[in-house]
Amino acid sequence: MDPRNTTGDHRNTPAALNRQSDEMGVPSRLMNTADLGLPVDVPSTALFTDQYELTMLQAALAAGTAERRSVFEVFTRRLPEGRRYGVVAGTGRVLDAVENFRFDADVLGFLREHAIVDEPTLEWLASYRFGGDIWGYPEGEVYFPGSPILRVEGSFAECVLLETVILSILNHDSAIAAAASRMASAAGGRPLMEMGARRTHELAAVAAARAAYVGGFTTTSDLAAGFRYGIPTVGTSAHAFTLLHDRERDAFQAQVNSLGRGTTLLVDTYDVAEAVRMAVEVAGPELGAVRIDSGDLLLVAYRVRQQLDELGARDTRIIVTSDLDEYAIASLAAAPVDAYGVGTQLVTGSGHPTCSMVYKLVARAESADPKAPLEPVAKRSTGGKTSIGGRKWAARRLDERGVAEAEVIGTGAVPVALADRQLLVELVKGGQVLTREPLDVVRDRHAASRANLPLSATQLSRGEPVIPTEYI
Repeated sequence: MDPRNTTGDHRNTPAALNRQSDEMGVPSRLMNTADLGLPVDVPSTALFTDQYELTMLQAALAAGTAERRSVFEVFTRRLPEGRRYGVVAGTGRVLDAVENFRFDADVLGFLREHAIVDEPTLEWLASYRFGGDIWGYPEGEVYFPGSPILRVEGSFAECVLLETVILSILNHDSAIAAAASRMASAAGGRPLMEMGARRTHELAAVAAARAAYVGGFTTTSDLAAGFRYGIPTVGTSAHAFTLLHDRERDAFQAQVNSLGRGTTLLVDTYDVAEAVRMAVEVAGPELGAVRIDSGDLLLVAYRVRQQLDELGARDTRIIVTSDLDEYAIASLAAAPVDAYGVGTQLVTGSGHPTCSMVYKLVARAESADPKAPLEPVAKRSTGGKTSIGGRKWAARRLDERGVAEAEVIGTGAVPVALADRQLLVELVKGGQVLTREPLDVVRDRHAASRANLPLSATQLSRGEPVIPTEYI
């Protein structure tokens, strides 16, 4: 594997690279840096961390406890209010971050200049490479309160440093993927386009597009996400393009001349009915789609569909945008809408921008001796922040129909009945990433995992997790 390739999700088959997406009328050839033969800058991820990770390291090194074998687990104590399940997303990005977590000369110089840690700690950091093991739920899998989503094993020193960057990625990406999954359920098979790049940080936008694709979206407007992760990209024009021209007809004609009759024309800059009539006159019944971005979307969609049919443009699709979320999408289920574009609500997690995942030490050895046995440890304070100690396994119990009925978590021997339902898979062994999955595999896994949940998982009404978590 090329060590410069940091995406973890490239799909390099000719079919994948040449796949075209026409939800908004523009085909997109998918490229990435590996295809172009360009070098990839691989910046260190070591400073994507909180200072106390390094000060804990310094104190542990001085106390002689830094090399004690330890087990950390990522989990959440509860799902966001009203959510029935969570979605694991960002695992591929976590693997990249772990691989690139190193302290180069510039990073060490910054730490020295600002006296973050002492010289013995800087010397230790200079040769840091994670050499432990990581197990986790496969990306795209659903999870529930208490699920050990990720398990990181190694010395305390090498594991504790990864806490912040792992949580940063998993909390963000899993929140977006969960929102995307709810929207995909509400859409009922109609295509969903991610259009949130202008509503969040430019780097978060790329991660959000990736997470949305995992959750069930089909395309993104963000070219950086298409370039880096091979997600199909879409886009045609905004109201500014119509306003640029002296007449709406001139704008439509210019777009059709440039992009072809299969393009998508934006019809709500002025009068929708007049724009639809004009769009069909300019492009003919072969017009690919019209986009509606304002107004009473349910009413307007019905009127536009009727008008298109009367004009002979029966195959012209209707795309709606305008601050959609899963509830708005569900309200349009009976409308003659062919695709949805979602921005703000998606990239902000539709009201829940984080999953409240934590990274807790659950077991550690009595000494630095590699043969020293592990002892369970756990926080016992009051206030709802207790945790359960011990290195855990997780399985999903199914009923006689093959539908999930419980998330089962334990620290001892795995019951025979659950042996083939284990959820954790090995991701990193001895510091080496074992596999990187194509993003389409992750996306398909999520669809299958969600389909195995009870039907009530797709309800948008508030409720408890769709299956309980059982500890044995």
